[in-house]
Amino acid sequence: MASGCPRDQVGDWKGAYGVSPPNPRGAGGGALSLPQFPQIPSYQGVPHCASGGQQHRKQVQRRGRPHSVPMDSTRQEHEENMRQDAEGWGSRRNWVTRDGKPNFDYLLRTFGEAVVPVANCEVKEYNANPKEQIPFKEYVSYWKEHIARNYSSPRGCLYLKDWHLYRAFPEQDVYTIPIYFSSDWLNEYWDALAVDDYRFVYMGPKGSWTPFHADVFRSYSWSANICGKKKWLLYPPEEEEYLRDRHGNLPFDITAPNLHDSSIYPRCAQSSPPVEVIQEAGEIIFIPSGWHHQVYNLEDTISINHNWVNGCNVAIMWCFLQDELAAVQREISEWRETMDDWHLQCQVIMKSCTGIDYKEFYNFLKVIAENRISALKSVMDDEALAKNSPKAAISTLGMLHSVFDLKRTVEVLTSLSANEDFKKLDLKSLSPPPEALLHHLKAAIDTALL
Repeated sequence: MASGCPRDQVGDWKGAYGVSPPNPRGAGGGALSLPQFPQIPSYQGVPHCASGGQQHRKQVQRRGRPHSVPMDSTRQEHEENMRQDAEGWGSRRNWVTRDGKPNFDYLLRTFGEAVVPVANCEVKEYNANPKEQIPFKEYVSYWKEHIARNYSSPRGCLYLKDWHLYRAFPEQDVYTIPIYFSSDWLNEYWDALAVDDYRFVYMGPKGSWTPFHADVFRSYSWSANICGKKKWLLYPPEEEEYLRDRHGNLPFDITAPNLHDSSIYPRCAQSSPPVEVIQEAGEIIFIPSGWHHQVYNLEDTISINHNWVNGCNVAIMWCFLQDELAAVQREISEWRETMDDWHLQCQVIMKSCTGIDYKEFYNFLKVIAENRISALKSVMDDEALAKNSPKAAISTLGMLHSVFDLKRTVEVLTSLSANEDFKKLDLKSLSPPPEALLHHLKAAIDTALL
């Protein structure tokens, strides 16, 4: 789930989390706001496991900030619904043996010939683990041998991660997306392009782990344990600044002894302890935007993970991209006057590190907006046919969601269009032009609210 840049994130994320309090109507003007969802802690800015017990809440609450949402009957119902949803997944039924272990026989029969990405947890390359592509059946053979050798191997600790199983095996009954996470602009956009997605499967033995990072584009993420147990160490936005070394780089491993060496990490003593969450089999954890984290598999573990952006955090994604570009510009500032198309080269470098540049971000917003306009048209057609039917009431909920997404898109697109670095690009290739798209979106919102 980490960014594709093979080094520390180049952007300084300060200020990107400045989102105003919830505003269910999404009124125009001012800072972007979060919608008033039901009492689900996912949207309150605190990592949370569903269905987590009192142990997890105490672990989250032991810090002075942030606070978790108090337990109530509504939240209990949401947690129970999510737990039951996960229990009904095909992966929970078929990928796990009766004693809660990975069902290697079933997995080999189903995916044995697939080629999968595998990282070596014992090797550091830049600020990540190096990966190789190997047949899934070879990885399972390694995993079995690793267990038989008391979790040791001359090949090191190998971790299958960032496997795009959903894209490779769309016909498989693996899981359904929990309703709370279903507004997913990232995968909606990349599905439209049919070239990529941000849905992943992770499989690894006890002892495998993921180094310290924040998720791509400062997206949300959710992770469901199909089997096994994970330990999450999390820092809220800006807390990671205390963990930078004297060169400004974040640590690879926040449990390393040298983190307490003030000559290397001069501000580490000012940091608070991380939020620690133990995630059991069948539980789903939500990670808010910008929370840096490090994750350990305490048992042989399989998990499903999504990165996602929607109207609630697209402004954070835009702030992140601006910070990333500014950092690239600083890095190559000495060639500003001598390099042809310096501004364009900055965009190329940013895309190579983050996976997106300003023009693609524009297309990302455009695709989402056009989909919402199509949804609004469908809603209005349905209402015209059945004004007082239950279907019309459901369609009205769809209309509000579409309008909310359009308002968030308009606000970010307005900021993008006014951005000086965006203006320096060749915008003639964008269709429709930004001004025309903004006019179209505002007209669609006005029509929907009549």
